Amino acid sequence: MNPLLSIPDTPFQTPPFSQLQNEHFLPAIKELIASAKAEIKAITEQDEEATFPNTIEALERSGKLLDRASSIFFNLNSAETNDEIQAIARDVSPLLSEFSNDILLNEELFARVKAAYDQTDLDQLDPEQRMLLNKTYKGFVRNGALLNEEQKAKLREIDISLSKLSLEFGEHVLAETNRYEMVIEKESDLDGLPDYVREMAAQTAKEKGHEGKWVITLDYPSYVPFMTYASNRELRRELSLAFSSKGFKGDELDNQEIVKQIVNLRNDRAQLLGYTTHAHFVLEERMAESPEKVMGFLDEIQQYGKPGAEKDVREVAAYAEKLDRLTDLQRWDFAYYSEKLKKEKYTIDDELLKPYFKLENVVEGVFKTAEKLYGLHFKENTEIDKYHPEVTVYEVTDADGNEVAIFYADFFPRAGKRAGAWMTSFGGQYKDQEGDHRPLISNVCNFTKPTATAPSLLTFNEVTTLFHEFGHGLHGMLANGTYESLSGTSVYWDFVELPSQVLENWCYEKECLDLFARHYETGEAIPEELIQKIKDSANFMEGYQTMRQLGFGKLDMAWHGQDNSAVEDVSAFENAILEENSVLPAIEGTNMSCSFSHIFQGGYSAGYYSYKWAEVLDADAFAYFQEEGIFNQEVAQKFKENVLAAGGSEHPMTLYKRFRGQEPDVKALLKRAGLIEA
Repeated sequence: MNPLLSIPDTPFQTPPFSQLQNEHFLPAIKELIASAKAEIKAITEQDEEATFPNTIEALERSGKLLDRASSIFFNLNSAETNDEIQAIARDVSPLLSEFSNDILLNEELFARVKAAYDQTDLDQLDPEQRMLLNKTYKGFVRNGALLNEEQKAKLREIDISLSKLSLEFGEHVLAETNRYEMVIEKESDLDGLPDYVREMAAQTAKEKGHEGKWVITLDYPSYVPFMTYASNRELRRELSLAFSSKGFKGDELDNQEIVKQIVNLRNDRAQLLGYTTHAHFVLEERMAESPEKVMGFLDEIQQYGKPGAEKDVREVAAYAEKLDRLTDLQRWDFAYYSEKLKKEKYTIDDELLKPYFKLENVVEGVFKTAEKLYGLHFKENTEIDKYHPEVTVYEVTDADGNEVAIFYADFFPRAGKRAGAWMTSFGGQYKDQEGDHRPLISNVCNFTKPTATAPSLLTFNEVTTLFHEFGHGLHGMLANGTYESLSGTSVYWDFVELPSQVLENWCYEKECLDLFARHYETGEAIPEELIQKIKDSANFMEGYQTMRQLGFGKLDMAWHGQDNSAVEDVSAFENAILEENSVLPAIEGTNMSCSFSHIFQGGYSAGYYSYKWAEVLDADAFAYFQEEGIFNQEVAQKFKENVLAAGGSEHPMTLYKRFRGQEPDVKALLKRAGLIEA
């Protein structure tokens, strides 16, 4: 019996991970593709005239088991992968791309969709139904339904190639990350490192067969503290070069040709569909609407960000010269000296704060925040199957005890897990004749593991990361749509970061910190002066960070907002773009594009600007909470109903204005960042 071929008889229909074997995935996905094709055939062979229910809704309801099996598989490929799963992914991805194209290029199906689109009386539909009708029709058109047969064949070819290249890009980055080890033999080379970093490095060394030594890796919990605290400048340089040259070494894991192929195929695809560039294609269904509007938005912020960034770098350079007579500040020096400056300026640093942010307490704090805002309760359920022993599973209920969601929390790095932090789902929310199907939501992060002598203690940045991903989680958990494709986080990409980024704001508020920030040894609440220092230092180096984000956004738009088929040198292209935004010297032999997984493996191509775009939304939204009280029930209910629960049921600007009563104001972000006067 293949457990992927039916809805499991488990608590809340959660995936039966302990029953799953790698050999189940490929046969199941092949069989479920065949079943989904049969469902499509049943829609196209109906005798009845095409209507919204028998065509648009029927198509929306089809392929549920395939969606579920695919979600399970690709989530495991991100969080618990191995060579075998990666090999299966190389077979599965083209099959799913081909199946998607089989639907979107099915002329009989599109004829029915078009008939339903043309003939349905919009006045008889509610806003969510109208959105589904429009999105379904445009989905076909944007994927080639109006192309001729030769063009459709070309589109299929491009999509299969892109699917394979994206996987290969990600595998190269992960392999580079996993194979690098900086083995340290002299304890003096650890000078400046906090005890927890030393202990973690010793533990990593032991796991990797270097007993009695220390190992630093390119995983964020290892890399970031070393770059921030290690006083050995040469080792910081070595680690920085290794991190910044992933996929850029001219070896079997090199991504330069893959970047060019992906960019050119995306551009070819867009032009085949009648769009000027891939960015024009993507932005048609974004709040930002066009590359010109995106660049105007980024340029507006840059007017204020660049002077701030130059001021930040001058300040750090002067401090490094005063402290160590350093006259050539480099990228591998910036985190180290800015952290020291921050500590001196605000008498605060991560080591002072971390004892108050034990992971378990922070998790409890984000749960309490959700309870105070939205009436949610989280209870661990040890009966629910999980894909790794480190995962914790929670049952989520509302104030009346009704089931809201299942929440999986996976917080520590391991070899089979990609870097970074993300929210995903093993099953989305939707409603049908059987009732309201509640979602299975997961947060995946890479925080410092507990050691033999210390629990997992988070930096303040990691606290905000946990709140951020949990904000995405709430968007999924509180979904209240009829259609899964419009439910939860199924919204425009430049709107999807609003629920996550807005929740980060609570981390800076005493009223929230008092819920959970307690010293892990003494139980003492975080002192008020430390909270004030967190707030005072919130905008420290904000100009520099702003320009860094703008640089990534502009690099993304440069790759996707023009025809780059003549580009031969990935490095030269990137350097020309980043030079305008850079406030530190470029480093020879490094490259951002070759490990820029967000745009070449994830879903952020022509969309990286959306982080900054969403910062405007979240600054403007949180200003409303601050005006009325950060746990104000009326404002929280408005946000829940019009943003979190509404998903993609209506245009995001319509939903935002219904919540806020106005369009978002970019000055809310500039004021919060300290880039203009409040």
